[in-house]
Amino acid sequence: MEQMNLFSDSPSQFTRSPLASRLRPETLDEYVGQQHLVGPGMLLRQLIEKDQISSMIFWGPPGVGKTTLARIIAGRTNANFVEFSAVTSGIKEVKEVMKNAEDNRRLGIKTLLFADEIHRFNKAQQDAFLPYVEKGSIILVGATTENPSFEINSALLSRCKVFILKALTEDDLYRLLQHALTSEKGLGGSQIDISENDLHSIAAFSNGDARTALNTLEMVVNNSTLNKDGVIEVTTETVAQCMDRRSLLYDKNGEEHYNIISALHKSMRNSDPDAAVYWMSRMIDGGEDPLYIARRMVRFASEDVGMADSNALNVAVNAYQACHFLGLPECNVHLAHAAVYLSMAPKSNALEVACNMAAEDIKNSPAEPVPMNIRNAPTSLMKEAGYGKGYIYAHDTEEKITKMQCLPDALKDRRYYEPGVMGDEAAVKERLDEIRKWRSED
Repeated sequence: MEQMNLFSDSPSQFTRSPLASRLRPETLDEYVGQQHLVGPGMLLRQLIEKDQISSMIFWGPPGVGKTTLARIIAGRTNANFVEFSAVTSGIKEVKEVMKNAEDNRRLGIKTLLFADEIHRFNKAQQDAFLPYVEKGSIILVGATTENPSFEINSALLSRCKVFILKALTEDDLYRLLQHALTSEKGLGGSQIDISENDLHSIAAFSNGDARTALNTLEMVVNNSTLNKDGVIEVTTETVAQCMDRRSLLYDKNGEEHYNIISALHKSMRNSDPDAAVYWMSRMIDGGEDPLYIARRMVRFASEDVGMADSNALNVAVNAYQACHFLGLPECNVHLAHAAVYLSMAPKSNALEVACNMAAEDIKNSPAEPVPMNIRNAPTSLMKEAGYGKGYIYAHDTEEKITKMQCLPDALKDRRYYEPGVMGDEAAVKERLDEIRKWRSED
């Protein structure tokens, strides 16, 4: 048996460019996925086929065909095609391309500018595009993995149509892998024995990313053995080794970071401990700082549980301390402990609502003076001015409360905290209702 490898002396497809590059579709008919955009009769397909492209942004996860779509458009349009990368291009290069585009416009020639990873262009670079997009000197096609609402200047974004590309399905990737095995541009020149189950495993492992699927297949084939009949035999063990660790999408600095922490919050809020543990584990798997997760849980303990179970805050803070003491991987169980406790705790957002209402009043009204009766009077002059006059020490009363007004006059009847009826807060509500009723009596 002969081991296949990338350093083989024989001229074969294994010494050429990467499989994903060789198999890049050149027409819409070859394109896999995104049928909601490029399927028969869909808007984007019609725009491409009629060469009526206007400025647009392709937004979607890695490996779903954003760059490929741009190149298909380039192959069909009558415009001059220019490809740009934020990584290698500065403001000088941007302005030079814009000048050439403006010169071409005067000659009646359109320029289609493809900006890969457009979210990496800084504000100055994006601003440089704007006047030329407005004049029609360029048709801008940008590709981004980040939410355009956050990463692209609003003025530029308002002049572009955003098309959302979805992660490829497992079936999409399975068909792509089968095509790679039979295409002459791919691995069709070799006899490869690989099971359907192993192809499905690669498709599932790739998490919607065509590039990952093809790179994994290429790695699997290159690490398989050639039998005496010239057939490359792929074993399940080889496939498993090449998929040593499932690559789940998680970008600590990108939108997916916020999507997943949102999923964790909402799962705990919905009293779903299974989902909470899953999303917490996804963050850890993606390399998130466990202290960040713990801090979010501390916030959640008061925001979403609050007085319904005050011990939730203790559990969350203790989980933070445990993560600080131990770190990963040991602290994952402490985070799971907190996630499950917070999920199962009775819920109340009364504290969050109270804070928001008070903040709104502070924002929209003048700074109200502190009532004189609860002002401190450390000097005789302040006492003469009325500071502290009428103050009653609550501990000196039989009820241990007084009817003093503690809010400013303009807000004296305002209520911020309205306890719910879940968990311990039911008793708090009963107590507060009694106090408010007592204070309202003459």
